[in-house]
Amino acid sequence: MKIAVVGTGYVGLVTGTCLAEVGVNVVCIDIDQKKIDGLKAGVMPIYEPGLEEMVIKNYERGKLQFSTNLPEAIKGCDVAFIAVGTPPGEDGSADLKYVLGVAAEIGRNIDDYIVVVTKSTVPVGTAKKVKAAVAAELTARGKNFQFDVASNPEFLKEGAAIDDFLKPDRIVIGIESEKAEEILKKVYKPFVLNGHPIITMDIPSAEMTKYAANAMLATKISFMNDVANLCEIMGADVNMVRKGIGSDPRIGNKFIYPGIGYGGSCFPKDVKALIKTAAEQGYDMQVLQAVESVNDDQKSVLFNKIMKHFNGDIKGKTFAIWGLSFKPKTDDMREAPSLVIIEKLLAAGATVKVNDPVAMHEAEHTLKNTVTYCNKQEDALNDADALLIVTEWPEYRSPDFDELKSKLKNAVVFDGRNIYDAEELRELGFTYYGIGVN
Repeated sequence: MKIAVVGTGYVGLVTGTCLAEVGVNVVCIDIDQKKIDGLKAGVMPIYEPGLEEMVIKNYERGKLQFSTNLPEAIKGCDVAFIAVGTPPGEDGSADLKYVLGVAAEIGRNIDDYIVVVTKSTVPVGTAKKVKAAVAAELTARGKNFQFDVASNPEFLKEGAAIDDFLKPDRIVIGIESEKAEEILKKVYKPFVLNGHPIITMDIPSAEMTKYAANAMLATKISFMNDVANLCEIMGADVNMVRKGIGSDPRIGNKFIYPGIGYGGSCFPKDVKALIKTAAEQGYDMQVLQAVESVNDDQKSVLFNKIMKHFNGDIKGKTFAIWGLSFKPKTDDMREAPSLVIIEKLLAAGATVKVNDPVAMHEAEHTLKNTVTYCNKQEDALNDADALLIVTEWPEYRSPDFDELKSKLKNAVVFDGRNIYDAEELRELGFTYYGIGVN
C-alpha cells in the first residue's frame, strides 16, 4: 500500500511518520522546499517528543519519503490524506483555500482510483466541496477515474502525538462507500490491535465529531476556570473542589485543572469555527460563546493579580516568566497565554525575562527583542521583582526555593498553573498567588 500525505505540519508529519512506522510506504508532500530539504536532513519543523528519531529511522529505511512534487508523488497511491492548514478567518470561519487547492491538484493528477481523505480539521460539508473540486478537474481533463472522499479527523494531543497515533483510543472514519471503508480499515488495522474501535459513520457526522470533541474539552477548561475565580471570591480552594468533583465518573478528573486559559492550534480555532458554522445556519451556540469569553478573560487573570499586588504600578519593575508554550512538551506558541501576559506587562512599562525548555526559538518569531531570553531558568530570576509560572513544565515543579528566594528582588510568585503548594511557599517566606486558592 502506498499513501500520500499532503502537508507536513503537525498533523501531516505525525500521520505520515506513524504510518511509515508500521510498514506503509508513505510520501509526505509540501510546497515548502526548505521544509522538505530539512526533513530529508533530519531537521524537524516542529517539536514533538519522539518524532525526530522516528522520522530519521523511517526515512533511512525508505518507508518515508518527502517531496514537493504532488503530481509525481500521487501516482500509484491508494489513499491521499489532506493535512494542510485551515487557519481562522477574521470572522472565525475556517479558511478552506488550502484544502480545496490540494483537492483540485489531486483531481488534475490522479490516473486511477484513490480515496481522498480530509485529515485537516474542517467544517461540516467540506468533504462535499473536496469531492466537487476533484470532480471538476477530472471533467476538465475529460477523464472519468473513480474516486471516493472520506473524513478521518485526528485526535492528537501535542506532546503525546506519537502515542496517540500508535495506540489510539478510537479512530473515527466518515465514509460514503464500502470500498473506501475497506481500504481505510486496512490502513488502520495495525493501530487497533489494542482492541480500541474504528468507528465508521457518515461524513458530516465525522466532520462534526472533531469539532464537538475539542469544544467539549475547551468547555471543561473554561468551566473550571470560572469555578476557580468564584472560589477565590468565596474563600474556597479550587484544588479541593477539583478532587471532589473529579471522583464522580460522570465528570472525571481530566481537563478540570484551573489555569490561565487554553491556547494552541486547535481549541481556540475550532471553538471559533463551530460558533461561526452554527451562526451561518441561524443557530446561536450560547455555551461556546461563553466558553470563549471566559477563556479570553482568563488569560489576563495573572496580570490582574500582579497589578493588584503592586498597587497598579509596575513601571520599571522586572518579571521572570517560566514557560512560554501554550502547554508542556511542545514549542507551539499559537494563542499561548504567555503572549497576552507579556504584552500587558510590556505595555505597563515592565521588563520581562523569559525561559522555556523548547519554545524559546519559536517565541523569538513573535516577541522579537522585546524580552530577555534566558537559557537557564535560574538566570531569569536575577533581580526580578516576581516570578510568574505560565507553563507547567516538569522542570519547574521542584526548584531550589532557597535559591529562588535569594535571586528574586522580592519573594513573590504568581503561579498560573497551581504547581506549587500555597501553604508551603508561604511558610518559606514567599508571597504566593495561585488560581482559585487563597
